[in-house]
Amino acid sequence: MSAAFKRDVSINLGYYDDALGDVSRKRQSILRSWRRLSSLQRMVIGLLLFATLIIAIFVLPGILNKDNLLSSDPDIKKVHSDTDKLFGDLHQIQNVEQLGDKLDSLKQKAEEDQLKEKDRGGGLKVEQVVPPVDEHSEISSYEFFAQEPNAKQKQIIDAFKHAWAAYKKYAWGHDELHPISKTSSEWFGTGLTLVDSLDTLVIMGLKEEYEEAKEWVEKQLSFNVDNYVNLFEITIRNLGALLATYHLTGDDVMKTKAIDLGKRLLPAFNHGSKIPFSDVNLANGVARPPKWGPDSSTSEVTTIQLEFRDLSRVSGDKVYDEAVHEVSMHIHELPKTDGLIPIFINANSGDFRPGSTITMGARADSYYEYLLKQWLQSGKKLVVFKEDFISSYEGVKKSLMRRSEPSKLLFIGELLNGRNFSPKMDHLACFYPGTLALAYHNGLGDEYLESAKEVLKTCWEMYNRMPTRLSPEITYFNLAEGVAEDLIVKPLDAHNLLRPETVESMFYLYRITGDQKYRDQGWQIFLAFEKHTKLKESGYSSINNVKDAGNPRFRDKMESFFLSETLKYLYLLFSDDPKLIPLDNYVFNSEGHPLPVFKDSVVP
Repeated sequence: MSAAFKRDVSINLGYYDDALGDVSRKRQSILRSWRRLSSLQRMVIGLLLFATLIIAIFVLPGILNKDNLLSSDPDIKKVHSDTDKLFGDLHQIQNVEQLGDKLDSLKQKAEEDQLKEKDRGGGLKVEQVVPPVDEHSEISSYEFFAQEPNAKQKQIIDAFKHAWAAYKKYAWGHDELHPISKTSSEWFGTGLTLVDSLDTLVIMGLKEEYEEAKEWVEKQLSFNVDNYVNLFEITIRNLGALLATYHLTGDDVMKTKAIDLGKRLLPAFNHGSKIPFSDVNLANGVARPPKWGPDSSTSEVTTIQLEFRDLSRVSGDKVYDEAVHEVSMHIHELPKTDGLIPIFINANSGDFRPGSTITMGARADSYYEYLLKQWLQSGKKLVVFKEDFISSYEGVKKSLMRRSEPSKLLFIGELLNGRNFSPKMDHLACFYPGTLALAYHNGLGDEYLESAKEVLKTCWEMYNRMPTRLSPEITYFNLAEGVAEDLIVKPLDAHNLLRPETVESMFYLYRITGDQKYRDQGWQIFLAFEKHTKLKESGYSSINNVKDAGNPRFRDKMESFFLSETLKYLYLLFSDDPKLIPLDNYVFNSEGHPLPVFKDSVVP
């Protein structure tokens, strides 16, 4: 409950008590004071008392009738206590002059309380007011299942159904499908691919498949797993999918499972630092740093905020929002290099690892994505994150952006040890054009769109210049003049994992600009997936070598994000309906799960 609300209740009760007053003991004194007032003063006081009486008639019954329901709430008890004290103080008033002094005192105290409330958390504390869940659901029926896809969307649906049928046949209820060996494996033991695909089933209108998956979630999905899971991965994949599916369908089972998972993840935050541990055991609530060392990936602790904030909305419990807000504010206050962050942070000390690489790729990428999206999700009220995003963009331009030779492609490199530039760009960094375009769409300036177009052109060339027309996982760029080719792909970097980032950015750029070239390029990528990664009976597989069109060699793994992101973004790219997951109403989490923008939930 906000300090402002407490203040309004207290003052309104004070006015009401004064208006009705203890007339029997104070009548003579007040009447004498009243007669000494001018006509104008009497009129002002009369209007004030009348307005206050009207407010009290309509407000007080609603407050007082909730005593039984809210009597256990410490904030409500505090309001009652403050009100009783206020009544006691008003009984001591002897005349109108003392009433004015009392009102001035109340006003001054209210202003001081407001400043104290704001100052908590360095003046950036945000209080969450959580409305009932039913007010938040955007969609309460399966309207997606009545849509008619166009010809290209139908081919993308067929690709999804081919992958889904293989998963159902060889890996149903398990985390991941191995399409070459036709086996399955566990990562978390939480039906990862099935859960990660739920909202894609809805968005593509696959009602029969969705109902079957929903039944499995209801009857067999359990998070009481005696296994350490990665906080970041299970949050963006399982929790994000359950929340998105709940918002798209209104199915309560998704909400119930999401809340259960959220509770099991909270122990990761319960230690001395403001940075959560990376791993948590879902069954016993024990959390720990990763096995490989004391540090967490910075992107992992800064890419849980959208999901946990939404979970507070769905559950009505602020604990999730408060946990991740504290993490975000701690990162905000740490020193950075031109708004850029190192890739490692120590969960015990809460400090960045000195000399860590600075990159837009692995272990840092989604930190920058969630800066912008936290601002958007909050209804643009969490302005601090927009400011951090702008600062980081200036840092990217200054320290990470370069142009290759001979084609002058704009790419995003890295700072090794935080200092030395390397012309290395992960495919993961291809999310950035879409994020920049989204920034432009929300008023951050034309420069963001121009940068988005140029970097996306580079990401496209990472596909278009390979013999398979599929991008490698990592690309190096030539900086020296006189060379023949901009791109260098090392043998160990030539694999393709069916990643979504480039088609994700194409979706944003097409939605925002309407430029047909993004659809044309996206279709070429889809056809390349069909040609080089599709198996006849068992779904799709990542490949080892994008430079060998004759024998790219399968890696025997179908990543869950191929269904939750890659095919979903391709489907949305070719949608003729701009209202299908509108960008002004939803933000996509880092796993492609759409979560609603808050309309009324956060206040500065």
